Amino acid sequence: MILLHYTGMESPDEALARLCSIEARVSSHYFIEEDGGIIQLVPEARRAWHAGVSSWHGVTDINSCSIGIEIVNPGHDFGYPDFPAVQIEAVIALCRDITRRRQIPLPRVLAHSDVAPARKNDPGEKFPWPKLANAGVGLWVEPTQVIPGPELDPGDQGGAITMIQKMLKDFGYGMGVTGAYDETTTYVVTAFQRHYRPARVDGIADHSTLETLKRLIAARDALTGT
Repeated sequence: MILLHYTGMESPDEALARLCSIEARVSSHYFIEEDGGIIQLVPEARRAWHAGVSSWHGVTDINSCSIGIEIVNPGHDFGYPDFPAVQIEAVIALCRDITRRRQIPLPRVLAHSDVAPARKNDPGEKFPWPKLANAGVGLWVEPTQVIPGPELDPGDQGGAITMIQKMLKDFGYGMGVTGAYDETTTYVVTAFQRHYRPARVDGIADHSTLETLKRLIAARDALTGT
């Protein structure tokens, strides 16, 4: 898979120094600057330490099966500015090249928050996933409109909770099926919204969240023939 991150530090130089530090014990394969410059830090054939404790489709050693791309952006703790257009063009070009060479399926271009929803929120709700999808990178459907109506909330229990937990797990998120809208479910729903339904990121499974998830699963299955 390809895993997209933001650097989440105040300056690009500080982020690059940390990714190149032996003591920090963190690394990525690529580093994309705000002006679109691309620096390769780790050969693709080598393991980089960018995912941390994470999971996708039951695989918990994400570092062993992913290419990590760090995108310069200070992130939520430091103002979280928009990603420059030239930077996103560089992300698209790099991802297209990697997915072509390595035959990476569209659904396996993911956010760090997808594989570590309880710990991470990058690259965040401002990241332009639709623009990537229009260029042939990643899985995307136009999110169902957010409208008032019934919703599933933290603390709820029952069959409807079991259903959405099964759907999220089937899509790839690491979670149990408990029938209770617990803390893990809230984290996972929030991560899903950040990536696939960013109009409202609140951890509440409303109609828009549920319908968008259903349509993504259908789109994935249509791609894979399942």
